[in-house]
Amino acid sequence: MINTGFSIHRLLNKRSFHLALLIFLCTFVLKAQPPLLRTYNYIDSYAEEAIEQMVQFNIPASVILAQAILESRSGTSELAKRSNNHFGIKCHNGWEGDTILKDDDSTNECFRRYASIDESYTDHSLFLSSRPRYASLFYLSVNDFKGWCYGLKNAGYATSPDYADELIKLITDKKLYELDACEKLDRKLLIRKPEAGIKTSKFAGRQPSLYDFAHADLLFLDERDVLVQSLKLHVSKALNELDEIAEK
Repeated sequence: MINTGFSIHRLLNKRSFHLALLIFLCTFVLKAQPPLLRTYNYIDSYAEEAIEQMVQFNIPASVILAQAILESRSGTSELAKRSNNHFGIKCHNGWEGDTILKDDDSTNECFRRYASIDESYTDHSLFLSSRPRYASLFYLSVNDFKGWCYGLKNAGYATSPDYADELIKLITDKKLYELDACEKLDRKLLIRKPEAGIKTSKFAGRQPSLYDFAHADLLFLDERDVLVQSLKLHVSKALNELDEIAEK
């Protein structure tokens, strides 16, 4: 008998390996997003909440969202994941809610713990509006996001000397200042509707790359689908090649 070196068991093992690889890579993609895409996903998830806080408390939505992105690293920081604290607010005197200990400027500092992220946003607004050191900020317009950023830094919200500049860069780079224009709009108008044809006209005749997604003026809801589809394409191609070998 001629030994062709081909084995159906070997083929099945290779197919199983590629399928397992696909599952692993898809799981990795769903969990690990590039920082830029993660930030845009965060904006998409919490822009409406920031606007609601602005309407109720007269704090610029752009500043609220920029602080949350910076303090929580777009929701991925240890504090955000363990306690839903997206603004880095410490316990301070008078806090009667849940707490969590975490090293910061000193070891084992007390931070506030919340039942939900929305609760963290509301407490951030209450924190600013109830403390005398931030009182002067509420004389500023909600459209004066730079004044708010410098005011927060001067009032001691954070110890970083570049805190105001980091907030301003986030707001300008991500165009968060556009959210501040929603202050007097009817709530039904606060949800953005996609412009018809924006995706097909922008990438007509070709598949968009990750570079396209990273530099497009879009809120990224489907970058994971793009990555998963790409992985499926590569694995499917490999399986087809194995099938062709088996047929020979």
